[in-house]
Amino acid sequence: MKTVKELDWTDRVLELEVGPVAHGGHCVARHEGRVVFVRHALPGERVLAVVVEDGGGGFCRADVVAVREAAPGRVQPPCAWARAGGCGGCDFQHADPAVTRELKAAVLAEQLRRLAGIERAVEVEELPGGALGWRHRVRLAVDELGRPGLRAHRSHDVLPIADCPIAPAGVLPPVLEHRFTPGAEVEVVVDADGAVHVGDGPAVQRAAGREWLLSPGVFWQVHPALADALAAVVAEWAAAPAGGTAWDLYGGVGLFASVLAGLVGPDGEVVVVESAARAVADGRAALADLPQVGWRTGRVEHVLPGLTGRPDVVVADPPRRGLGRELVDALCAREPERVVHVACDPAALARDVALFEARGYRLAELRAFDAFPMTHHFESVALLMP
Repeated sequence: MKTVKELDWTDRVLELEVGPVAHGGHCVARHEGRVVFVRHALPGERVLAVVVEDGGGGFCRADVVAVREAAPGRVQPPCAWARAGGCGGCDFQHADPAVTRELKAAVLAEQLRRLAGIERAVEVEELPGGALGWRHRVRLAVDELGRPGLRAHRSHDVLPIADCPIAPAGVLPPVLEHRFTPGAEVEVVVDADGAVHVGDGPAVQRAAGREWLLSPGVFWQVHPALADALAAVVAEWAAAPAGGTAWDLYGGVGLFASVLAGLVGPDGEVVVVESAARAVADGRAALADLPQVGWRTGRVEHVLPGLTGRPDVVVADPPRRGLGRELVDALCAREPERVVHVACDPAALARDVALFEARGYRLAELRAFDAFPMTHHFESVALLMP
């Protein structure tokens, strides 16, 4: 049997027949009995790829350095850093945007099939604005010399970029000329009025017919069209009755709470649970005219046991890891009529859907949005009902 050292293919160039797309921004190939996760490839291609990471087990990671046979839909990347050894931000600049959406749909369908046992046709919907210039919030890393940039793929190295094509045109170059505290991070935000904020605020954001003034570092969706798209889905699927009760878990500044408040009306109740105190403060200010919205500051798993009654609907927008077994069990024990689950990770969503199904809830509706063009990320919304 080969030892780990003998299996180390790092820096070896492999000729590969590329197989299907996989979750994580790569495709799957096989070579000499091992799985190779290949970035900058498309299914069906024949490529040369250099191994960039190998732990000696059943798989390694590689980056394409040459394409021998290209697949339909391959295009020239708009950024020079979208290459082997380059930036970790964009996984699919080499694919036509329509092809990228097909790849993301295949990933979501595969995760649902493998993790939840659900066969379902999936579409990843395009958002307005195109594939460039959409990222209105960028977090820059700062190197040991104080120079801001973006991190290399799966690395802490900071790349000396001059601009980023998925950020709004003209926003980053002036910031990149400045020097900052070594090792720090710098958040650049373009707000709804087009004002650029570099670690300062308040930033104006608008969605669902309302306006928020956000403190530095408070979360808002990076794609300017996503907040309205998600709010519209929640408004349609929540179906909270007038005078009813809705819970908005991981509620942030209350985007979904504002929609739920309109459904339940002045005689209803919306409970927002959010752990970030600054987000709660900004949300309270923005929704001060909605007395039916109440706020609980704390982690959902800590606050949930203290909430009383049975909610008509629960809206949950958890972090990337998803809800998990304990929270799904706790929510199902309250027997809501509907759960609207917003997810940024397809595997986490599929795991949660499987947990809900085991507790008697079915996947009634599913939508997905290409909120992060040219990357492997996308946003999904699932409606679960008993």
